[in-house]
Amino acid sequence: MFGIGTTELLVILVVALLVLGPKKLPEIARSLGKTLAEFKRVSTDVKRTIDLEVEEEEEKERSKKLKQKMEHKSRQEKKTPAEDSGSAQEQEESTVKADSGASAPEAETQERKTQDRNVQQQEKKG
Repeated sequence: MFGIGTTELLVILVVALLVLGPKKLPEIARSLGKTLAEFKRVSTDVKRTIDLEVEEEEEKERSKKLKQKMEHKSRQEKKTPAEDSGSAQEQEESTVKADSGASAPEAETQERKTQDRNVQQQEKKG
């Protein structure tokens, strides 16, 4: 207990008894006990709050990673039918995109539209 042996603890209690007197010692010991109990309760509450915050952050990270995985998988599934079709229309549109000199975001939007059309065509065929 705090590196204090039994002998040291007895010396401290005797000195406290002499300084404070027999009437005030129980009163001070009681208030000290209540203060320590309140400190322990507050520290436990703070620890619990910190643990909950950490759990929430970890859950947000897991959710974010899962969402990214699902979006990536969704993009992969959309690309797969378009890549498998190999239609002349798709090749022609990609050539037009390359020749049009469209900016990257515009080209990406056009590509998505093309992929959506190809997926719809595959669904109609299948």
